[in-house]
Amino acid sequence: MRDYGKVTAKFWIGATGKKLRAAGMEAQIVSMYLITCPSSNMLGLFYCPVMFIAHETGLGLGGASKGLQSAIDAGFCRYDHDSEVVWVVEMATHQIADHLKQGDNRVKGIQNEYDSLPDNRFLAEFHDKYADAFLMTNKRDSSVETGESASPLQAPSKPLRSQEQEQEQEQEQEQEHLPQAAKSVKPTRNSHGKQNDQAIAELMSLGADEQHATDWLTTRKAKGAKTLTRTAIESLINESAKAGLTVAKAVEMSAANEWRGFRADWLENKSGANHANNQNNTKPLKGFDAVYAANAAAAYGDDFADFDDSIQVECTRVG
Repeated sequence: MRDYGKVTAKFWIGATGKKLRAAGMEAQIVSMYLITCPSSNMLGLFYCPVMFIAHETGLGLGGASKGLQSAIDAGFCRYDHDSEVVWVVEMATHQIADHLKQGDNRVKGIQNEYDSLPDNRFLAEFHDKYADAFLMTNKRDSSVETGESASPLQAPSKPLRSQEQEQEQEQEQEQEHLPQAAKSVKPTRNSHGKQNDQAIAELMSLGADEQHATDWLTTRKAKGAKTLTRTAIESLINESAKAGLTVAKAVEMSAANEWRGFRADWLENKSGANHANNQNNTKPLKGFDAVYAANAAAAYGDDFADFDDSIQVECTRVG
């Protein structure tokens, strides 16, 4: 982990800085984060999942995604969604130097850092840009066939939309051979089915296994959570980070234990299983407790399903 990162005054007043400022606060925060974050390096080419940005900046998944896309549009950085590697294109110049001379100890350090990077689509381009300036010798191929997504969170959803369009086209073609009466009824997918597909795709974009995501969403639906809201996703990211787990592991554990949500403190006190049981053993709410819970449900809608258990537990203590 780096101790610090260099930030010049031009970050705020340079041409790119002005574009970031025009794009909004999220763009500036994400860009500053990429220069100074714990996982960054002097090359400006490093592994950086969107959920790291969301958690460590406090922007949440939506804000982090918006800020990252704005930084990409401003030409500040590029992002490889498949390998989750970001490239802050000019960062190496600002963090190291314009050029290094033969015998400079940093030459070897740069090459070693470059050689240790995970496979991503920017390796060859980075070498082409900085080989002469930093006297680099070994060039790695961008062997992983990946793509830069227009939006780090929307990319997995595109194949699903395309598949739906193909299904609709096939249905229309089949109807051409049906009697006129049958043509008046066009099969359509249930909106909840589309929402479920999108939720699974979003969890998979965060690293979750497709089967684990499907099983967890089935459990959530059975326990009253109709949809996977943005608030629920941000809570999942934050709580998994608190627990020191990946989102994929948190989803897997939630599916295996039939939890409707995920909270880090369930692991700390090993009460996750008891919590799941308490969902069916909570006393009916009375008086003020019932009013409080009802108001919370009205205010938060489906998101209330992700934390109403904790309210019920508190209400039970009072009652």
